[in-house]
Amino acid sequence: MQNIVDDLNYRGLIEQYSNEENVRKLLSTKQTIYCGFDPSAASMHVGNYVMISILKRLQNAGHKIIALVGGATGMIGDPSGKSKERNLQSMEVLKANTESIKNQLERFIDLSDPEKGMIVNNYDWLGKLSMLDFLREYGKFFSVNYMLSKEIVSSRLEAGISFTEFSYQILQSVDFYHLRKTEGATIQIGGNDQWGNLTSGLELIRKLDGDEAEAEVMTAHLITRADGKKFGKSEQGALFLDRNLTSPYQLYQYFINTTDEDAVKYLKVFTFLSHDEIEDVIREHLANLGMRVAQKKLAYEVVKDIHGKDAADEAVNMSSVLFTGAVQNLTASQIEEILGSLKTKLPAEINLVDLLVLLGAAKSKTEARTFISQNSVSINGEKVTDAMKNYTIADAMAGKYLIVRRGKKNYYLGEF
Repeated sequence: MQNIVDDLNYRGLIEQYSNEENVRKLLSTKQTIYCGFDPSAASMHVGNYVMISILKRLQNAGHKIIALVGGATGMIGDPSGKSKERNLQSMEVLKANTESIKNQLERFIDLSDPEKGMIVNNYDWLGKLSMLDFLREYGKFFSVNYMLSKEIVSSRLEAGISFTEFSYQILQSVDFYHLRKTEGATIQIGGNDQWGNLTSGLELIRKLDGDEAEAEVMTAHLITRADGKKFGKSEQGALFLDRNLTSPYQLYQYFINTTDEDAVKYLKVFTFLSHDEIEDVIREHLANLGMRVAQKKLAYEVVKDIHGKDAADEAVNMSSVLFTGAVQNLTASQIEEILGSLKTKLPAEINLVDLLVLLGAAKSKTEARTFISQNSVSINGEKVTDAMKNYTIADAMAGKYLIVRRGKKNYYLGEF
């Protein structure tokens, strides 16, 4: 069996191993690996996709993977990365979020055979655990001093942390112990902010099953941009995996606009291209920097893997429209998505010169006439030279839009 550790290290995905040598040894044969996903929101984002992609890589290498949706731990709230106590969500919201996250995970994980992959909900076992059983069977194995030593807790001591969130690391530890007993899980993975929770799981397993118990953990790097800022935020906010919250086109635009340095880094992190394919793209990119080879390949691969080939092809076509000016075949939804932020309301009838001034394509009527005479104005993809022409809804695309292009790069949108 292919040992996946070298591939994960090449891609810069893993920051910490509990014991890299042991992890490498374990992964030389088929193992069961699990990762937890928090249902605090109805959709995961591209940051979560890093963990999903690691699971997929492990599954592709022949290992069994388990995606755990935290239906129970989501009721408590993970203190990791939080500066203050989380507001607890209602059972109805958590149940809906849990189902939504489960549906998203099903898109990416091969569930055709339980020996390849499965999705579980920790409410199925933690929900049955009484308070007394929790304290007697698990709580007694965790000293308060040990729990306070974890950065996830110590970072919150000054601001304050409730017993509820303080107990979170024990619940996550129970998850690892339970999945080891019921499914043979030997490795847990998580984001690097989960290091304290993951190692607490090792502590519980070894106290209950002995120091020789086979169990290890590894955490993924927090993905950042070249400027050091947290990855995954666009002007619209987080990049969600739900296409209704972040469309394939918006996702494509985010990645195609990354820096050269980030594009090279993200090719390794987010795509399933082989080492050789990535190195070929990087060489071509560096030889033709102005062509943005790495960005184009990265954006296409990410959208294809998350939303499918058809969505990726459509995103490419929509992206190329603004460069070619061939806007005639755009649908109403595509027009809104590409140019909606530039929209200006139009009167029932408007002269071309007044149109350019109203949309901001010209500062004055004189300048508007100059642009028209220089053959630099297009309406809905066609050059216009008649400064006297009037426009109405009869001239509109999709029954309401005038797409105005001035020069090669300047676009404006009018709506009747």
